[in-house]
Amino acid sequence: MKASRLLPLMALLAALCLLAAVSVGSTSLSPGAALRAVFGDRDSLAHQVIFALRLPRALNAFSTGGLLALAGVLMQVLLRNPLADPYVLGISGGAAVAALGAILLGWGGLLIDGAAGAGALGATLLVFALAHARGGWTPQRLLLTGVVVASGCAAVVSLMLALGDETRLRGMLFWLMGDLSFARFAPGSLLLLVLVTVCATAGARSLNVLARGDLESQALGIALRPARIALFCATAALTAAAVTTAGGIGFIGLLTPHLVRLMAGSNHRIVVPASVLLGGSLLTLADTVARVAAAPRQLPVGALTALIGVPLFLMLMRRERHIV
Repeated sequence: MKASRLLPLMALLAALCLLAAVSVGSTSLSPGAALRAVFGDRDSLAHQVIFALRLPRALNAFSTGGLLALAGVLMQVLLRNPLADPYVLGISGGAAVAALGAILLGWGGLLIDGAAGAGALGATLLVFALAHARGGWTPQRLLLTGVVVASGCAAVVSLMLALGDETRLRGMLFWLMGDLSFARFAPGSLLLLVLVTVCATAGARSLNVLARGDLESQALGIALRPARIALFCATAALTAAAVTTAGGIGFIGLLTPHLVRLMAGSNHRIVVPASVLLGGSLLTLADTVARVAAAPRQLPVGALTALIGVPLFLMLMRRERHIV
């Protein structure tokens, strides 16, 4: 597919997924009725349902999917590893430990979000500190350190689930599996997504060079250490914002960059915005299915993304053997 056609198609897909998200629910609306409610009568019941309930959740899902997809793109450039995803450095593990600790203490709302953000920041600093050695940071050292930190956080989470209060267990499990049902609209996450997307698209040439290796990057004048620190900090901030909003949601950051590269090549001027649009669309669609598939119950959206992502990624591995 031509790169010039991909972005308009991804933008159209994003618009359709958002329209479906505000149309489908316990009170179904036709697409035309949903559009009239958005742009028409502000006193109608449909307008109130959309703006009070469905649109904030749809925007949360879209921004979270975009954050994870963009973090996946940057992580794969940072580590030069096509199997890297936003959770590989233990950032989400640190957020999970802190958030579950807040839930066990009986905290709620903003306190859980704040704890998750602090946990993500703490895990980031820990990985940075442990991975630093003579000669600075290397992709291999960061990757191995992140895997170890993530494993340690997973062990702590397991102990917390085993020893925690049973009355809070369901909420803790839903948070771990990814859940948008209680998330408040987070305009800060959307603003962060737009800001980092613009910066990454503007720096697409540097990302293209960094993805080719250290020697070529140094030969073309890229300062490796500042570039790695910038990528790591951006990835940590994106992942922390996503985890704080929706908990643990897998495969969006891993799968989306591969799908975009398969369709349009590896030029990050296209890969970055297309991945954001596709990741946001996929999570918005998955969250819509999670709301209506077993209504009135709501399914954890992270479980749906994993069920869809596993077979799809295996198909990509068979088709594109250079992935692994």
